[in-house]
Amino acid sequence: MSLAEAHISSLLVQVSPEHLEETKGLIAGLKEAEIYGVNEVGKIVVVLETQTEGFISEIIEQINDMPGVLGATMVYHQIDVEPNSKKSISKNS
Repeated sequence: MSLAEAHISSLLVQVSPEHLEETKGLIAGLKEAEIYGVNEVGKIVVVLETQTEGFISEIIEQINDMPGVLGATMVYHQIDVEPNSKKSISKNS
């Protein structure tokens, strides 16, 4: 990804178990999102790669509006100011 700024964040999404498969499909359809883990009780770990911090909030709002989603919480956020350098800022929530 060739960006002036890249935001890498992870979310924990809690879903009603009966909506798990549907919600996984909807999240997989978001080009900035990748599912890294799922359990049968309805927890999904999602990693986002976005260009701006504000876009993270938009994606969290989209996920929260999906059927069966009980909540989506950001648990990690890293900002790569210059993707080709080793400079980065990490925030743990």
